[in-house]
Amino acid sequence: MGCYIDKMRRKFFACLFIVSLARHALFADSLSAGPLTLAQVQQLALRNNADLRIAQSQADAALAQLRAVREFPNPVAGYSVGKINSDGRSNATNDGHGFWNRSYDSVFSLSQFIELGKRRVRRASVEAGVQSAEAMRDDARRLLLQSVDQLYLSAVEASEEVRVLTESAASLRREAGIAATRFHAGDIAASDQAQIEIAAAQWELSAMTARANARGAIVALEKLLGLPEPRGETILADPLDRTLALSPDAETSAGLRPDLVAAEAGLKKSEADLTLQRHGLIPDLTVSLQYEHQPPDQPNTVGLAFTFPLPLWNRNTGNILAARAARNEAAAQLDRIRTQASADITAARIAFDEARTRAGTCQDNLLPKSAAIVRSVRYAYEKGGAALVELLAAERNDNDIRLASARAQADAASAAFALAAALNRIEPLALKPSVH
Repeated sequence: MGCYIDKMRRKFFACLFIVSLARHALFADSLSAGPLTLAQVQQLALRNNADLRIAQSQADAALAQLRAVREFPNPVAGYSVGKINSDGRSNATNDGHGFWNRSYDSVFSLSQFIELGKRRVRRASVEAGVQSAEAMRDDARRLLLQSVDQLYLSAVEASEEVRVLTESAASLRREAGIAATRFHAGDIAASDQAQIEIAAAQWELSAMTARANARGAIVALEKLLGLPEPRGETILADPLDRTLALSPDAETSAGLRPDLVAAEAGLKKSEADLTLQRHGLIPDLTVSLQYEHQPPDQPNTVGLAFTFPLPLWNRNTGNILAARAARNEAAAQLDRIRTQASADITAARIAFDEARTRAGTCQDNLLPKSAAIVRSVRYAYEKGGAALVELLAAERNDNDIRLASARAQADAASAAFALAAALNRIEPLALKPSVH
């Protein structure tokens, strides 16, 4: 027996190892296929996220409980033999010496437990629990999509910051070369050249910080994807402007949010549980049928019995009070979530309108003007018509505006996803067919 158990244990762990390898291979195939679009990341998260799988398991468990509560309790069969002489006298009768002919008292019984006034209420409670578990799974899916979208945006926005800062540093490095030429010609002082080099180095350090932020966002994203070992090495395909175009245009609600549905189902379940505890005062019935064989005087007799508890001492008061408190808590929880849902929508709409306006102003007004100013000041500085202070100020302002524009675009897209999630309109993007 021990060898058999050891063999089954080895097979079990071998299966776990194979499943783990398959999962690693799945991620390797997904991540090695090239840069991942937002749609691909969403699908990976929906397939592999641990929290969503747990929520699905809880919904499956609730469905299993519903199936169990619909089943009727099994009958209980019994058999007993009594009145067997233990003093050496025989139990034989005139009918013979066989077991069935002896004066034993053989009793066969069949009992059935019948619940009165509770099955329907208990089933209503479990059905509400199923509805709550499924709504919580849907809410986990909604929040997962919002988190994935926003982390993807954070990583892309940080990468855009890296690009802007790197380009600004490279531009200043070129100006430093020009400054070196002018220094040798005696047009500027050595301190001017040093200031340009310091500004370039500062932006390079800022680019390193932005690169670390981008990797941190990718690590958080890989964690949502269920990657076994998040390292921040996933490459993202959609640039910032495309991600902004992919953000949903949500204006109206698509029905009750799953967290509201779950809270309403939770209140319904708590009310059914309170009713069930109140019905606990109704005694349940056990019906028993009995066949008795005791020769020679009572060879074959039958009997019928009804048993039920008398609710004299225990009135189920404690359970009723606990169920009433749980019902009141569920009602308060529903009110809280309703208020939170309304606040989420309002806050997300305010943030979206502000970020969209800010992004539009940066793209249509500030960026073109800043770029024109930098080109003009840079040309004048190279020709000796502008001071170093003017060049550094123009470069710094242009750099700040380009970073602000990238952040505004990311904020607008992030706010759009948050608004869609608040309105229950967030859905995964459609995957584009592969081009072979």
